[in-house]
Amino acid sequence: MPKPGYAWWHLVLHTKGSWLHGDPRGFRTRQHRIHSSGDYKSPPPSGEHQNLHQYEKEKLKNAVVIPTHLYQIIGQALYLKSSKMNVKTLAISVGPTHAHLQVELENNYKVALKHTAKIKQAASYAVRNALPGSLWARGGKPIAISDLKHQIRVYQYIQTHAKQGDWVWTFQD
Repeated sequence: MPKPGYAWWHLVLHTKGSWLHGDPRGFRTRQHRIHSSGDYKSPPPSGEHQNLHQYEKEKLKNAVVIPTHLYQIIGQALYLKSSKMNVKTLAISVGPTHAHLQVELENNYKVALKHTAKIKQAASYAVRNALPGSLWARGGKPIAISDLKHQIRVYQYIQTHAKQGDWVWTFQD
């Protein structure tokens, strides 16, 4: 159970260029001006928005893929920044194109967004010599965890990333 006035959050961070408009896994532009008919769980029909996706890939100068040897450095930077901000963290995973965190923050979306921005900055700073420039895509996706069952599912989901070769840390480690 989170503290009164707090909630558990699932923070999802994507690297620059890892999820573009027109993506075959589904997408939405800001304020849903354009969006696909599906999402990553139920993908849209093959080829939907294919031209938009191709245009976005051509426009992008340099997509970021995190090298394996930097996963742990980034993960530890995410944890360290959260700890310095007195944020309780249950789990973290870092892979080639994204990171996940399960943290306890105020029950306020804007606070979750600010925390996301600060930890992204700390992780970028930690690997600035190896990966200069922008590491993360703009924004982030803090998702409020609704109940204990949801909290357990998120925790297990983050842990499963170890099977894909991602670096994973949990409070049990």
